[in-house]
Amino acid sequence: MTEPKTEPATEPKTEPIKIMIVDDHPIVRTGLRAALENDGTVEVVAEASTGAEAIAAAQAARPDVVLMDLHLGAGIDGAEATRQLVALDSPPRVLVLTAYENEADILAAIQAGATGYLLKDADAADLIDAIHTAATGETVLAPTVATRLVSRVRKPQQALTPRESEILQHVAEGAGNQAIARDLFITEATVKSHLVQIFSKLGVDSRTAAAAEARRRGLIR
Repeated sequence: MTEPKTEPATEPKTEPIKIMIVDDHPIVRTGLRAALENDGTVEVVAEASTGAEAIAAAQAARPDVVLMDLHLGAGIDGAEATRQLVALDSPPRVLVLTAYENEADILAAIQAGATGYLLKDADAADLIDAIHTAATGETVLAPTVATRLVSRVRKPQQALTPRESEILQHVAEGAGNQAIARDLFITEATVKSHLVQIFSKLGVDSRTAAAAEARRRGLIR
């Protein structure tokens, strides 16, 4: 009697990781989409150019991973968009993909709930690997970003707080105490108090020197 033929077992097909790209530059979104669509393990399901668009698109498309730029022009920035995305009922993982590696941006993104932080000079293979890592909930950091975070942990007394970094960014852009206080909704006395701490941590004695030292250390943009 002839034995019936048995078909070889086939592994179940794995669904691709759904990606949303958030960047205010169309050419960047196009380039990322082209790079990602060459890989069958990921699928771009949505794009957004602003933080507000990202929130709405995520609720509609339900991506697994969001590639988030931090500087999105007018409106809410990438850090705030990240904070709102991870607060959704079915939150995506947020993988920051930016050109900036200063401490202020890194801390803002991590504190907002980002799963990882990559720089835009990453090659396509590394980006795909990072997406897969982020999709599982594991943290992925660019080497230079990891180095900055380790340095901050080792020297916490020298690290600027997010508010101090914010004030220092305004100082570097030429804003006076009154303008800083108005923009950040705090008093001038509070601004002066923060500046005293900033000068002490950076080992400087002037606004110009503080801005120069912060840029040298990569603490501000």
